[in-house]
Amino acid sequence: MINKEILLKRFIKYVKIDSQSDPNSKTTPSTEKQWEIANLLKNELEQIGLEEVSIDNNAYVMATLPSNVEDKNVPTIGFVSHFDTTPDYSGKNVNPQIHENYNGKEIRLSQGKILSPEYFEDLKLYKGQTLITTDGTTLLGADDKAGITEIVCAMEYLVKHPEIKHGKIKVCFTPDEEIGRGAHKFDVNKFGAEWAYTMDGSQIGELEYENFNAAEAKITINGKSVHPGYAKNKMINSSLIAAKIINVLPESEIPAKTEGREGFFHLTSIKGDVSLTELHFIIRDHDKNLFENRKKLLNDIVSEVNDQYGSDTVHIEIKDQYFNMKEKIIPVMHSIDIAKKAMEQCGVEPIIKPIRGGTDGAQLSYMGLPCPNIFAGGHNFHGPYEYVPLESMLKATEVIVAIAKLTAKTS
Repeated sequence: MINKEILLKRFIKYVKIDSQSDPNSKTTPSTEKQWEIANLLKNELEQIGLEEVSIDNNAYVMATLPSNVEDKNVPTIGFVSHFDTTPDYSGKNVNPQIHENYNGKEIRLSQGKILSPEYFEDLKLYKGQTLITTDGTTLLGADDKAGITEIVCAMEYLVKHPEIKHGKIKVCFTPDEEIGRGAHKFDVNKFGAEWAYTMDGSQIGELEYENFNAAEAKITINGKSVHPGYAKNKMINSSLIAAKIINVLPESEIPAKTEGREGFFHLTSIKGDVSLTELHFIIRDHDKNLFENRKKLLNDIVSEVNDQYGSDTVHIEIKDQYFNMKEKIIPVMHSIDIAKKAMEQCGVEPIIKPIRGGTDGAQLSYMGLPCPNIFAGGHNFHGPYEYVPLESMLKATEVIVAIAKLTAKTS
């Protein structure tokens, strides 16, 4: 059995380290403070007995658990998590609160915040369990320090129990996932796994191998500012053109009105005046053709505006961010079958559903490392209402061990 106290102690230690990433930085890692947890993890992996432990110039930490199966070839598999936390909310001076035998009622945090099962209905799933919450002033950092904790504890357990047969297992902990760069400098060849799993999902049982195709769009609108008293037939108000562009987009295809595999346009920011306005969108869709159609629609709208106001009025720049990993997972669906069976063996009901977002695994899959996503247990990421049940983390750790055993048996 995995030791609950060791799991909890390790998790608390990790979340108390401020490791927020910064989207405005050009370095890797994007913040100097991520080095603290990266170096700590390198030392811990060495201490628990892993081999080939390394940390590169970009703070990617890798290590190997050698195979203990001699009579047959077993695939090399991997487990990946990120140690940065989101810049969306404070990650400084995290003060975790431990609620043993949760009574199913509201939990009062500081500053008047209430973690209520009437609002956050998933809380009702965890009555009687041990919940780890924030104190209301910071995020918790279970995204994805829960995943890191589970991987380290699973590797330590396998080292201490050599009677459990497994193939070669690679682990990697990455910076800057929260700002979309976690896989950018991941050395897939060095990692050397046939497939891997990101331990970065939410609710217990989640097993995900479909995600959004994703792009970002920047639209720049150039206006002409003229004194309003003398502006007839002369002024071009860039802000009004921006409003027209927004209003042409399908009103129902926004995050607040979509679910499941439904895609959307999401206006993330608008900034401007008469002379110059900038719109920033993210574009999402699980279906590749619909995704391409969404990008085409934005381009068509811009072309129509330029036909009306002049060819230099509006400029658009669209950049692809990541793609649906399903295409890369289908050839290695045995990785999903193994994970599903591992969960069932651990008494966890698999919840197989598409991700309305993306993980490092999406990018890694297109870099040659098929990488579905498994639950790490946390809820309400990126804010003060974040929490994680200790029992979910325990089950995730057991699932990692079970995957290792099944991979050796089914090869």
